[in-house]
Amino acid sequence: MTMEMKDSGSVVLTAYHPHNPARIPRMEQSFVQDIPSSHSPTSRKSLPRCRRINRMLSNESAPPPAFSRSNSQASMDSTSMEDFWCEVESIKESSEDGSEEATLLEFKPADEGELEAEWLQDVGLSTLISGAEEEDGQALLSTLTRTQAAAVQKRYNTYTQTLRKKNKHTVRDVRDIFGTNDSSPTFETVPVSPVPSNGIQLPGQKPVWKSVSSNSCLDCGLNKGSPSVTEELSYEVSFSESITVLPKTQEWPKPQRFKKEDSALPKFIVRKSRFGLTEVGDLSPEDMKKIRYLSLIELTAFYDALGVELKRNRAERVRGRENGLFGVPLTVLLENDQKKVPGVKVPLIFQKLLLKLEETGLETEGILRVPGSASRVKNLHQELEAKFYEDTFDWDQVRNNDAAGLLKMFIRELPSPLFTVEYLPAFITLVEKISKIKLQLQALHLLIMLLPEANRDTAKAFLQFLKKVVANEGKNKMNLWNVSMIVAPNLFIYKGKRANQQEMQAAATTAHIVRLLIRYQDILWTVPSFLISQVRKMNEAAMNNSKRQLMFDKGVRKLLRRKTMERERPERPEGAITFPPYLQSDIPEGVIRVYAPLHSKVSMAIQLNSQTKAKDILARFHCENSRSSSQNMRGQTQSLHEIGGNIGQHCLDPDAYMLDVYRANPQAEWVIKPKAS
Repeated sequence: MTMEMKDSGSVVLTAYHPHNPARIPRMEQSFVQDIPSSHSPTSRKSLPRCRRINRMLSNESAPPPAFSRSNSQASMDSTSMEDFWCEVESIKESSEDGSEEATLLEFKPADEGELEAEWLQDVGLSTLISGAEEEDGQALLSTLTRTQAAAVQKRYNTYTQTLRKKNKHTVRDVRDIFGTNDSSPTFETVPVSPVPSNGIQLPGQKPVWKSVSSNSCLDCGLNKGSPSVTEELSYEVSFSESITVLPKTQEWPKPQRFKKEDSALPKFIVRKSRFGLTEVGDLSPEDMKKIRYLSLIELTAFYDALGVELKRNRAERVRGRENGLFGVPLTVLLENDQKKVPGVKVPLIFQKLLLKLEETGLETEGILRVPGSASRVKNLHQELEAKFYEDTFDWDQVRNNDAAGLLKMFIRELPSPLFTVEYLPAFITLVEKISKIKLQLQALHLLIMLLPEANRDTAKAFLQFLKKVVANEGKNKMNLWNVSMIVAPNLFIYKGKRANQQEMQAAATTAHIVRLLIRYQDILWTVPSFLISQVRKMNEAAMNNSKRQLMFDKGVRKLLRRKTMERERPERPEGAITFPPYLQSDIPEGVIRVYAPLHSKVSMAIQLNSQTKAKDILARFHCENSRSSSQNMRGQTQSLHEIGGNIGQHCLDPDAYMLDVYRANPQAEWVIKPKAS
């Protein structure tokens, strides 16, 4: 069962999941039905199946398909999509011969108001549903920008109106939450500087961030043949706040026709602010959880600002296998792997398949595109399940194309899609409804921030491998578009009624999404600094709430009153606080004490100035300890970490200016230790 979208302009997709022919009608027959009657059976049989499918979509060889595309439907010349349809055919054949196990995601329709309730829970605001006064929810609300607060209010309004209609129970008025007194609420939100043109600084305006030297930036998209025009991305201002003009529905662009040449993609650079850049793995799990809350709110606000509906699937939870390699949920697989290799973040079998291909397959012509032997892949699959964890599997017997087949099979057999079933419609919408690549990239960036940790780490490893495949195009004949077409069906194929129609409509769209993921992956796995700033404010608000709660706790007040009366010290002003001796000493402004547990010299006081960078502090410790380096730190890359205060833990960019970081978090501790892998 699927949840149908109401507007014809959207395409519902989930990841490809192998199916049981007894439960779902075979997809093969509907392809034949779509072929025009003017084509005889003889002519169909004379062509490979994937080419017949391709010709169905060709303006030259056949009339258009019976279905109609929406105005925003992305499309492409059919000759450019042949690899996509060949891969679709290969996937179907592997599922029909029983080499892949049956797993089907079913969708249950959402009752009115349930989607809004789930959204509020997913952004960490379940307190608005329960009515409880929880500190985390209050702290989150206090950090929201104008557009983010409007997005929350819109969903909460819909939720409360639905509950009132159903007469379930009394709900809090939205004005109570946002502290307003009339029906046109105003918000006490985080102020932002207006930045026109979606983050591009116009001449004559004061920059919202401080740039550093030209070689200190993140550069994506520069290949041979790339356009000379370069666009800069700013992470300092919320993406949704940067949308200055709301597009009207009738002004949405006509059907897009993608160009398959790599040069069609623009070059983007992200200038490092004085805080440097932060990768996903640089923050603590607790702070990344808050990043996910804020990313969903920001993504919703971003879509609202563009006039696009953010659609989500609502899927039944499918219980996968609890042991083995294929068809096991990522979290379960990692739990099993961590018993063997503590701290591992990407499944061991997935890592091994990638390593095998990187060592011997990157230069193989047609790698990923040319399928391996179905019988060999099936036998290898069974042998891996039996021998992998015993370390008795012979990897030398695995041919490169068979390894590629196993890699794609692993992705397809995941019980839940790599990019999560809930947000696959949002991935499609960002291309179907948004024409500008820069805006597509910003939406995609927030969707990556939304992924669960296991999915995000596995997807990153996969995309890094695909980037290496494209880098060897001269030998393997696989350019960016070729790779994107092969990978897209394994990630985004829809299973359900009218599956072939959905596949045809979304072919170019999904291939373009994969192309963006590969090309701009360095940008996509960098945490936007405006989200980090909001996490800092959220942590500060939570700490202040805790302090106020402590001060007004009745038990504490009684205890303090009794102790004060017993001591009777009139010379001491009421309310005065005595600090411990180690806190009473005057600490000069801009001086920090850095700890290095693995060095022979474990701590050092350092005077900061406006030019001191994190790498300067690392170099100073390295110089001090070069004569007697500790055995514990040999072979390890050391990084400076900001711990505590208004952040959980933050591995600093070597180019971060320390005085700026110190002023943003003066209560932090500074520790040099290995960076988490």
